[in-house]
Amino acid sequence: MTELDWMEEFPGAITIADTKGQIVYLNQKAVQVFEKEGGRQLLGRSIFDCHKPESGEKIEKILRTGLPNIYTIEKQGQKKLIYQAPWKIEGQVKGLVEISLEIPLKMPHFIRD
Repeated sequence: MTELDWMEEFPGAITIADTKGQIVYLNQKAVQVFEKEGGRQLLGRSIFDCHKPESGEKIEKILRTGLPNIYTIEKQGQKKLIYQAPWKIEGQVKGLVEISLEIPLKMPHFIRD
């Protein structure tokens, strides 16, 4: 067991790709979410094959600029927060992390100053 084992059972889908877009990690939730696309068989495949060209351009921009891409989607009545960001080691971009969290259609929003 290591400190990173928490990701395996994390309730959100975590997908990690290297700088070339090769998928190097899928947690249990990501395997479940992407079961129709191959689940664990996606390891080693290109994340660009799993996205439309315009999404691929956004991923390339994240890898190039180091800036995240954050948005929500609704699919089959389920709303999700998608957070795509670079992962870095000593300031150098080493790849991309995508976290997908299921969220309520309506949820409280608080402003805290």
